[in-house]
Amino acid sequence: MCGIFAVCHESGCEAKFPLALAEKHSSRQAHRGPDCRGSFVHPETGDILCHERLAIMDLACVQPLAGTTEKYQVIHNGEIYNHATLRDNELAAFQLRTTCDSEVIVFLYELLRDGRLCSLLDGVFAFAIVADGDFLAARDPVGVKQMYYGRDGAGRWFFSNEMKCIEDLCGPYTLAPFPPGHFFQKDRGFTRYYQPTWFDHRLCLAAPDLDLLRSSLIKATTKRLMSDAPIGLLLSGGLDSSLISAIAAREMKKMGLEVHSFAVGVDANSPDIVAARKVAAHIGTQHHEVYFSLEDGLAVIDKLVWHLETYDVTSVRASTPMFLLSEYIRKMGIKVVLSGEGSDEIFGGYLYFHNAPSAEEFQKETIDRVLHLHTSDCLRADKSCMAHSIEVRVPFLDKAFLDVAMSIAPEHKQPKAFGGRLVEKYIIRKAFDVEEDPLLPAEILWRQKEQFSDGVGYSWIDGLMQHCAAQVTDEELASSSSLFPHNSPHSKEALYMRRLFHAHFLSDNAARAVRKWIPKWQTNQDPSGRASLVHLSTIAKEEEKEQQE
Repeated sequence: MCGIFAVCHESGCEAKFPLALAEKHSSRQAHRGPDCRGSFVHPETGDILCHERLAIMDLACVQPLAGTTEKYQVIHNGEIYNHATLRDNELAAFQLRTTCDSEVIVFLYELLRDGRLCSLLDGVFAFAIVADGDFLAARDPVGVKQMYYGRDGAGRWFFSNEMKCIEDLCGPYTLAPFPPGHFFQKDRGFTRYYQPTWFDHRLCLAAPDLDLLRSSLIKATTKRLMSDAPIGLLLSGGLDSSLISAIAAREMKKMGLEVHSFAVGVDANSPDIVAARKVAAHIGTQHHEVYFSLEDGLAVIDKLVWHLETYDVTSVRASTPMFLLSEYIRKMGIKVVLSGEGSDEIFGGYLYFHNAPSAEEFQKETIDRVLHLHTSDCLRADKSCMAHSIEVRVPFLDKAFLDVAMSIAPEHKQPKAFGGRLVEKYIIRKAFDVEEDPLLPAEILWRQKEQFSDGVGYSWIDGLMQHCAAQVTDEELASSSSLFPHNSPHSKEALYMRRLFHAHFLSDNAARAVRKWIPKWQTNQDPSGRASLVHLSTIAKEEEKEQQE
């Protein structure tokens, strides 16, 4: 995990961007790579690569990494989990010089000479290659790694993990998220390389294979334990993080590694804290609980919006506890954490999915959510943790696991009756409800969904909303659409976040780079799971049951 910054000059561009200035812009994301930094400028084209390194694989090497000659260079943010296999097979004829997974990218380019190399990579990535006059940049299939591109007034192309590095250069001209599953070539533009069959909802017809679903997630989690740096587990106590933590803890113990898990909440009785405590005891981790107050959260909101580069209410709400937790984790010397992002999008786990009007619409929505994860949960996880130099790995978004899970017919993924209520994500729960090998307690395996920002403690959301309401008048909210015509704020909380964002990122293109997370099929636009009638109905039933008892 690192920070990359690249400049590409198209053929005939005479105005070469200065290396010293490129290094200055790259340093704005130094939090992504505090261990060392490096740069390269091609002597003929003037193309530039700058790298801020967080050392995780081969701790001693420095990027950019060279190929067979110094004119072939790569910078990479992410992890290539099949790098050893590639070294032994496709790259057997080359003499690689490090054990860093990033190195295989530049040698694959020398072998293939185009963006086809992306399809050979099993992992997550944002990278740029300067290759003896050619230039290639690419992003992983669903955008787990953050990446932006832009173009300035001189026609030069810029690429970076974070928008803040290029917004003042490109904001008035061209600035946008780099599209996931694409690569970029000089004088050719963008090409899509990732196009699985499940992109078309009409082709998602597979019957569920519970054994395959289970084994695919175990493989996806196990491969993400590849690291020369210490690893930890983000454990909220919900289904997704609990499954990942249980699988990882078992494998880490086999490897002789210490297993640390981490949970965050407003106090010892927060829903996530209580549930995570039970899971940690069951799977046998060294468990850490981090508590934060409303004041702690409010104190970091402005800095957090700068790190996140979004004004989306859901992202800011959920990122605050994750930001505070990652600061604690980093002080322990841990550089890598595993987390459960992606499951809710794949399996329709958000409570609003209960309201899907048909199986077809259910499937369309899961596909849309997965394809836009780079604007929401992937963005949140990456930037809130990388603010404190921690890499987040997300096994649910493994390419092979996605092929299995997304191809299942929607009728098998929609909520099913269990224990007297409709249960979301029934299929993945059932896959791990194995009597002879119980990874999780039944109360966790079948726990109702909590949005992360709710699960840390309802008082966080309530207090944040009250604080924002006190900073914004009714008149200001009523006129906000004229001030912010794109993604106009719908609440005082949304307007408050938009103001913070606008103070850091002035251009219209920066505002257009943000996608708001809004639940479908419910009248209330509030993203909190508590706003769902499903959640309210469940609470009412539980209260009625308690009264009867």
